Amino acid sequence: MMRLEVISRAPTTVPRSTPILFVHGAWHGAWAWEDHYLPYFADHGYHVHALSLRGHGNSEGRAGLRWYSISDYVADIKQVADTLPAPPIIIAHSMGGYTLFKYLEQYSAAAGVLVAALPTVGALGMVLRLLSKNPVVFVKMLAQLKLYPLVGTPELARRHLYTPATADAIVQRTYERLQDESFRVFIEIALQSFTAPKPLRAPVMVIGAENDGFFTPDEQRAIARAANTTAIIVPDTGHNMMCEASWQTSADHILAWLAERGL
Repeated sequence: MMRLEVISRAPTTVPRSTPILFVHGAWHGAWAWEDHYLPYFADHGYHVHALSLRGHGNSEGRAGLRWYSISDYVADIKQVADTLPAPPIIIAHSMGGYTLFKYLEQYSAAAGVLVAALPTVGALGMVLRLLSKNPVVFVKMLAQLKLYPLVGTPELARRHLYTPATADAIVQRTYERLQDESFRVFIEIALQSFTAPKPLRAPVMVIGAENDGFFTPDEQRAIARAANTTAIIVPDTGHNMMCEASWQTSADHILAWLAERGL
């Protein structure tokens, strides 16, 4: 078992019986949920927990980060979920959303929420867009076998994670915390473009961003079709929905969806 960082908050109102586990995306850690989503969902009665996947945040394993697999990250989610007093609602962002989809192909949960998730059919569309728009950065990434060059400057972090209108302070606060990501995961996800997703073992919500610098609204709708649901697309919002100034809009959509299911 890995030593994994988990940031937790107790509910500040009448507690609910189902906990929430948050899973971050590429280059991030549990900190991505700490400013807004953790306190907000705790204020709505949830026991909330944010996981840093192996090699991320303050979890162990940074030295082996380059070659971790999606299966490794699935194992991290299961390790933490199994410690909780009840099967959790799992809310996961970007690469974490893709990992959650793979988790739910194997294991059950109270529910899953895919936030600006990497498409379940893989990253081929994203790869082609990055190659056409940022060929120099893309070549640098391949030459170094690193994903960090994609977000390696404040300008690139804004382009991919936020919108042109996002406040500089929000972009900078995120940029200062970003780290490298598994290159093996990038390869695996590209290859997954040629495989079909399997049925999921929990109800799933899909919520995406209109101005996502990585994934298109149509790709979010394709994820929703694979999960037998309908995607919600939040306008005027970038990829990092949980850190944007509009974070409460997406959080309220999630709360409403959970309430409809008695969670």
